[in-house]
Amino acid sequence: MTFTITDLRVTIRGNEILRGVDLGLRKGQVHGIAGESGSGKTMTGLAVLGLLPSGAVASGRVELEGRDLLGLPDKELNRVRGNEIAMVFQDPATSLHPMLSVGRQLTEHMRGHLGLGRAEARERAVELLAKVRIPGPAEALTRYPHQFSGGMRQRIAIAVALACDPQVLIADEPTTALDVTVQAGILRLLRGLCDDLGLGVLLITHDLGVMSAIADQVSVMRSGLVVESGSRDTVLREPAHPYTRSLLEALP
Repeated sequence: MTFTITDLRVTIRGNEILRGVDLGLRKGQVHGIAGESGSGKTMTGLAVLGLLPSGAVASGRVELEGRDLLGLPDKELNRVRGNEIAMVFQDPATSLHPMLSVGRQLTEHMRGHLGLGRAEARERAVELLAKVRIPGPAEALTRYPHQFSGGMRQRIAIAVALACDPQVLIADEPTTALDVTVQAGILRLLRGLCDDLGLGVLLITHDLGVMSAIADQVSVMRSGLVVESGSRDTVLREPAHPYTRSLLEALP
């Protein structure tokens, strides 16, 4: 699996929000994007999936296995979303539908993209919930998001994202709303998915502590631009850019 972003730019009403983002991701790798709020981290993830706000225009190249996603018609891009590239959002309370059971949210996703029958989809849904370590996965299918803790909801959101075996998972601040112990569990889960499934994860976070725990490669963004990129050890132990050094100095 090869996934590259080359000279990605996003303009909204004449203002350039992203100013030439370059990064790459390989199979089984976690590439972290770090930076303060407003640096363009989430906008990068949304641009990859064609989910930019109204009035935003993207240019450059976003290539998955040599195919430029930015040039795809909406119909083809809809087949890519969830199928080949999936996204986990910061707050599972808003990304999971409160009025639909966990089972319905998982199985409808698979039946729509993979064409599975009801029984096949349910069987795979149980397997996915077990994979993300939800206790009693068969019973969990009948329950609703509000009946789970924040950490369990985030695991369910990850299961929904994995339903169609994507090659790339974009995780946008997946641990921000969680306490430290639950956060560590989610990070171990993501790392395990990379190792076990060969998943490529683009991890968006403002927390360099999270980066140090899980990322293989790190890109630091500021004002819509990647100011430093390299291996985790190089960037976090020997930062070359003053902004990266200031982010590290701000850690407690």
